[in-house]
Amino acid sequence: MARTVAELPKGTRITDYISLGVIAEKIPLKHIQRVLQETGRESRRQRNLPAHVVVYYVVALALYMQSSCGEVLRCLCEGLQWLGLEARRIRRTGKSGISQARSRLGAEPMRRLYEGLVGPLAQKRTRGAFYRSWRLVSLDGSTLDVADEAANEQAYGRPRTSRGRSAFPKIRFTALVENGTHVLFGAQMDGYHTGELTLAGKTLGWLKAGMLCLADRGFFSFEFWCKACASGADLLWRVQGNAVLPCRKALPDGSYLSRIYPSPADRRNDRKGVCVRVVEYCLRGSRNPDQVYRLITTLLDPDQAPACELAALYHQRWEIETTFDELKTHLRGRQIVLRSKTPELVCQEFFGLMLAHFAVRSLMHEAALQADLDPDQLSFLHSVRVLRRKISGPVSFPPSADPSDPPGSSGGDP
Repeated sequence: MARTVAELPKGTRITDYISLGVIAEKIPLKHIQRVLQETGRESRRQRNLPAHVVVYYVVALALYMQSSCGEVLRCLCEGLQWLGLEARRIRRTGKSGISQARSRLGAEPMRRLYEGLVGPLAQKRTRGAFYRSWRLVSLDGSTLDVADEAANEQAYGRPRTSRGRSAFPKIRFTALVENGTHVLFGAQMDGYHTGELTLAGKTLGWLKAGMLCLADRGFFSFEFWCKACASGADLLWRVQGNAVLPCRKALPDGSYLSRIYPSPADRRNDRKGVCVRVVEYCLRGSRNPDQVYRLITTLLDPDQAPACELAALYHQRWEIETTFDELKTHLRGRQIVLRSKTPELVCQEFFGLMLAHFAVRSLMHEAALQADLDPDQLSFLHSVRVLRRKISGPVSFPPSADPSDPPGSSGGDP
């Protein structure tokens, strides 16, 4: 089942379902206007749905994947005064008008907004966000089903299965997650048949010095490792069990130094090698307690990062899998596909979904700081409900406020 069309109760206001104050704080109106101007997508005449309203509408669609486009628009129109607009100037329109408004906006403004606004949030006092002096991030990829339309299939592809083809075309995406806050940043998307390493190579541009990046063994190759190292970030990656990593120098904590090479010939001639530190360990109590896990890292000094700490740290790579579950199950909904019927609008909807996830996670981070908690102790699903349920009164900050301005009421802490 692709989608169950649900209607929001008649007569409810936007304050009953969407805390536009939170969305407007995280996606400021003046930032939207700047991006629209830079991309040439600002409204040049009065329309039923001006471009900046459509931006908020696309984010609202991501928060209400289970509801029809018209229902989301109905609620959005009832709450437009929260955005500093007069609701009577915005006329409701049907599916055709909504589609035309989204097509005029296109995908590029949403991509620019995402890239300009979404990034690591953790502060030094954010619990669970740092290992010693390093900001923990993880790299991985996933897929999303899109509407079963010929244009989507042609643009994005459809995976094959043992019984033929899958039910829906898919997009593939990669992203970095800030482990402590679960903020997905640096996301790149393309067709299903685009290789994960190809997309991840573009995501690496978001790595910075001071980060410690965790990644699974599927990402390891000499070329990819060197490209990630060039970002200035430190790395802690698992490698395949058959990787040739001879011990060159044993270290007191049980790890050892080795070298990786671009080819077997380079290894035989000991040329073009890159020094890495290898950490090997087994997991007690697992189904296969004799299985050896092998990590390599750019942190060569055992006093700086002991092997036992690195082995214990690597399991945090799974934070990104939990974050993908938040995005695909709790926010999007089970058995729900992206609703857009053209490739351009699929791309637009994808970045709207990423912005909606960022708004929720940003709210959770603020709440965790106020309560001096690890953000992992807060429920993502409950936080989504906070954004959807009724709040007691209007927000105390203007929708055009910068993210750096002191936030007002956002409808309650998760």
